[in-house]
Order: sequence, then C-alpha cells, then structure tokens
Amino acid sequence: MASVNGCDDLHVRVVSRRLVKASASSVEPRVLAVSNLDLIPQTMPVSMFCVYPRPSTGDFDAVVAAFEAGLPSLLAFFFPLAGRIATNRSSGLPEVNCGNQGAELVVGEAAVPLASLDFGTMSASLRRIQQPFAGDVALSVQVVSFACGGFTVAWCTNHVLVDGSALSLLVNAWPELARSGTLAAGARPSHDRSAFLPRAAPFYSAALDEALTPLDGERQVNVLTTRQSFVERLFYIEASDIARLREEASRDAGDRRATRVQAVSAYVWKVLAGVVGAADAHCRMGWWVDGRRRLTAPEVRNYFGNVTTFAVREARVQELLGMPLPDVAAMAREAIAAPAYDEHLQELVDWVEEHKSERYVETATLGLGSPTVGVTSFASFPLETDFGFGHAALAMPTSGSSARLCSGFLQIVPRPGGDGSWTASAFVWPRLAAALESDERRVFKPVTAEYLWPVCSIGLAHGRADQPCPW
Repeated sequence: MASVNGCDDLHVRVVSRRLVKASASSVEPRVLAVSNLDLIPQTMPVSMFCVYPRPSTGDFDAVVAAFEAGLPSLLAFFFPLAGRIATNRSSGLPEVNCGNQGAELVVGEAAVPLASLDFGTMSASLRRIQQPFAGDVALSVQVVSFACGGFTVAWCTNHVLVDGSALSLLVNAWPELARSGTLAAGARPSHDRSAFLPRAAPFYSAALDEALTPLDGERQVNVLTTRQSFVERLFYIEASDIARLREEASRDAGDRRATRVQAVSAYVWKVLAGVVGAADAHCRMGWWVDGRRRLTAPEVRNYFGNVTTFAVREARVQELLGMPLPDVAAMAREAIAAPAYDEHLQELVDWVEEHKSERYVETATLGLGSPTVGVTSFASFPLETDFGFGHAALAMPTSGSSARLCSGFLQIVPRPGGDGSWTASAFVWPRLAAALESDERRVFKPVTAEYLWPVCSIGLAHGRADQPCPW
C-alpha cells in the first residue's frame, strides 16, 4: 500500500537535545585505541532504528523518562559511547577519548501518524526521521513521537566503534537494564582491544591483498552510475516461507541441514543468476560473517567493536540455474565455513597492521567483475526491543556511506517479538528487485503499513490517516 502522504508532510521538530553522562564514578578517563579490525569498515554513521506502536501502558512522556533515568547506567557499561571520537595526531588514526563527555539524548516530535509513512524504502521513512549529529559524538539516542501515539528510537553511532553484533548487544542491553536495573554477566560488553593485537612479525596470505582494495575514487565507478544503477527496497519474509526454503534446501542433506540464512541466500543466488542470464558467465554471493561465534576464545563473545569478515563465492550462471536449491545452499555453507577463523582473523589483523595508511574495502563489493550480492544477517543475534512499552513493530539498521560501490546489498533482521519472520533491506539493481517482487513464490514482499500495523490500515483505507491508530 502506498503511503497516504508519501512522507511529504514528515517533519521532525527537535524538542530537546542534551548530554547524558555515565553514572559510574569508577570509569577513569582514558584514550581507547581502535583495533585493526575496527579500521576495516569505513568511518561512517550507523544506527539501529526501532519503530513502536502506541505503548500499551504509559505514554511518550514515560518513554522519555525511562531514557533519562536509565541511560546513565547503560553508559556505565558502554563507557566509550559517552566519549568522543577523535584523530590521533601522531598516527592519523581514529581513537576514542573516554572522558565521560556524554552521549546525546534527542527528543523530537512529528505531526504525522507512523502508518502514513512509505515504509517501502528506508529513504522515504527511517532515514527522514533520523536527526544529524556531530561526527565526534559516539552515541546519539533519538526518541521521536508521532501523531498516532507511536514512537521511534534510533541508536546512532559510528561503524568504527561497532559492527552489527556490537550494535545489537547495545540495543539488547537496554531492555534488560530497564527491567532489572543491571546487566547479567553474560550481557556485559568487553572493551578489551588486546584480543586483536598483531603478531610481532605480521604474517598473512597473499589472498588478502586481492580480497581488499584501497577505497579511492580511481578504483570506483562515478557517483551518478551508482545512484542510477540501484534501487532501494524494504521487504519482509514470512516465517512460513523461510521454513519452506530451509526444508527444500536441506533435502537429502542428512545432518548438514541448511540454516535459514543459507537457504534464503541460495534462493537469492538463483534469482540473481536468472537476472544475469547471458550477460555474464558468472555471478557472486558474499556474506559478512560475525567472527565472535567462530573463534575459539570465549572472551570475545561480548566484544564491543568490529569482529566481522567477508566470505565470497563465485559460480557459473548456467551452473546455478541448473542446480537444485540444496546444492546452491551447500555452496553458500562451504563459502561461509571455509576460513579457519582463528587464523584468518589473526592474518586480517596482521594485514591491516601493514596497510594502515589507506582505507580499504572488500574488493568484491566495488562492482567490478561479475555481479555480486552481499548479505549481512542479524538472524543469529535477535533483537530484544521491549523495555517496558511493548515490542517494536520494526527494527532495522541503517548506515550512511560515501563509497561509490556497485554491488547488491541485502540486510536481514528478525522481526521483533519472535514470530520467526524477517525484514530485509535491499539495495539492488532494478531488474533484481523486479525479479524478487514478481517471482511466483512471493518470498520477498514489500513492507507496508498493513504489515506493520494491521489495525491502522482500516483508518487509512477510509482516508483517516490523521487519526490516532487504535493500537
């Protein structure tokens, strides 16, 4: 369903903006150097957006009061986020000045109902809600009320400080702290960068020189090509469709059942091959893999930083088109499982140690060579979003980048509340978007107001988008 207002009426008025400091007096001022793995992502803003219906108990004032009361305690556990991102004068590298300067708490209001926004793309909805914040601010928590009584919470930070797993750790810690007043030992973050130090004599395979490319204009397409080549979509995938794909992808697999991510990746890979057709002999899929779950050291499980690496696999288009889904899923599984992650991540740390003078990006994502779709999945660390006012209807990471990359991108996030469905943010070629939307299986469906808030669609259908939704 198209939005009633097409977001034309959306304007967020900032009611207040203030700094909130960590409560723990034991947090000593210090300078926290980023790790070599933190230097691989671009320094760019990243956020986790949570969209809530009208609270079943309390109101927006109570929501704001909860953040005002609880953020100091949360920042005591995540103390770098109360600091400032700076540049080391000697090395030119980013670092965090942890002086408890304070995280931002921004309170805003919008005079339109949430259900009137066009949730088919993030640019027409979530990105328009987010407010700008200074580049040195490590955390900006933005809480915005809407005319229907619903609200949004955006946890805004920088990719040099977090990957998807670390951002999820922060968001998941907030409900636990709001409910119990503390964090269990298993939920507390680790800020120990010594877990990812380079060896005295750095060593790495030559393959890393090919896997990463300097991020500069000479190695990228122009900005107009990027913008004209891709479209943005926000899809949802029903739990029943995920289960069916997994069963089909696991047929005759024995104990090697496909995971949900592998099954959906295999489906997308075959659709991509159909779109490529005779235009190219090959196409590729890639996966950003969370190393925490694949390293043997248990102390990195709650590491707050970046521990992500990229796995990629290229295959012949005609081979993919003729393969049954279980075989394609097996290729995805093999690509993800192939690295010996302890050694691979250590080599990656060593490689960065000798390449700190430039910023780098995964070579496959540049858009050169065969078409590539990269997948990042939050399915292995589901989000807890109920901090006393009900589950969010939607939770979705967003990011901003100046890189002129010409590869497809698919981001998968479980729907809050644990019903088994996923939302998927896609940045893909128009032909691939059309193929996903028109495929007879209808696995990828556009996110609409009816999907997020079925009750609200009644009022919208009768032209009453300005009325509060009876949530």
